[in-house]
Amino acid sequence: MADELTPLEKQVIALSLGDRRSSLMPRSHIFLWFFGYRATSLPLANPRLEALRRYAILSRTSKQGLPQDECDRLCRAGYDSRQKKAIDGLIAPHRIQNNFASASTALPGAARKTGRRAAPSRSQARRPDPSGPLFPPSIAKENMLSFSTPRTRCTLMLAMLPFAMAPASVPAQTQSPIQGPSDGPDGDDDHITIGIGGLYAPAYHGADDYRFQPLPLVDVKWGRFFVNLQDGVGANLLDSEHVTIGVGLTPVGGYRAKDAPDGIGKLSLGLGGRGFVKLRQGGFEATLGATKIITGNTEGVIADASLAYPITASDELMLIPSIGTSWGDRKHSNRYFGVTAAQSAASGLPQYRAGSGLIDAKAELAVVYRLTDRIGVMAMGGVSSLLGDAKDSPIVYHKTRPYGVFAVTYSF
Repeated sequence: MADELTPLEKQVIALSLGDRRSSLMPRSHIFLWFFGYRATSLPLANPRLEALRRYAILSRTSKQGLPQDECDRLCRAGYDSRQKKAIDGLIAPHRIQNNFASASTALPGAARKTGRRAAPSRSQARRPDPSGPLFPPSIAKENMLSFSTPRTRCTLMLAMLPFAMAPASVPAQTQSPIQGPSDGPDGDDDHITIGIGGLYAPAYHGADDYRFQPLPLVDVKWGRFFVNLQDGVGANLLDSEHVTIGVGLTPVGGYRAKDAPDGIGKLSLGLGGRGFVKLRQGGFEATLGATKIITGNTEGVIADASLAYPITASDELMLIPSIGTSWGDRKHSNRYFGVTAAQSAASGLPQYRAGSGLIDAKAELAVVYRLTDRIGVMAMGGVSSLLGDAKDSPIVYHKTRPYGVFAVTYSF
């Protein structure tokens, strides 16, 4: 049956296995680079072959079957019923069985099985796994690292929610007689997950009082572009099996005047430029990041480091323990934890100047459970302890405090 097609047409179908639905949309060359599309994703100059590519992509990624107008489009391009049947036969082994473009592959290191099971290859790790955990390990991890300033994160997430309306593309699950291009650094691991939850945490680092804060959650990856709570809004400059390097804009927390001691006043939230490196090996993922504060009252530079080891307990359950620490330069630490002469006079607290150094250390455990193919839940608990000059600040009432998060998510 495949003999009804020419070798060139078979090659077009093979190449289409690596193309996303979004590659059918017209894009500028700058857009294509930023969102990570390969040259093979560009429209073909031959209208007949481009119609074949379009049909192959839509047929492979459509769960409910193609509308009649798409079949008619293929016929108008010159393909008869026998050729269409041959095309369908070549595409069938690669057809998506459900639209859950699984985000369990969003964090390659987390998606690997533990124990005696061998770690999957990159091409395996990047493909969707319908039986995998619905709540992506990446969003679980990236939403659980820095929750000491809930108001800041909530404000940013409300601004980010419109990004979750962008279209998601669905990658091919398998490869068979036709071998398409393997997943590359800009592979088909795009995903969109949104959710809503709640955060219960100290009102600021070292605060006496706790606050409950509703927390929107967003985890989007589309080509190079990403939106998440850890790294903000930005793009990955390099994304390979073991290394990811990216840049973005992320919020920098402050505190409200009513949460701080009387006379201290508020510290407005800010925005920072962040760069980060993520290293994956043996199931571990280490993250090193630095943020230069651009706006807000804190100023200065903050650096962070974390180490996570996701554990797949079952098809529905994943555990993600992690540890982390943060560092601040003198300007940032003094703005956040220092007490000026004016603040001392207004509050009755002694003057205090904080220097550069480690700010805190934390340990966290996230529990991710898949309820359905699209709905998941996540609960996370952690303990943070202030270090160095930060713990000795007069505005610090408790140097060690627990906190927790609960969320329900929906994956497209």
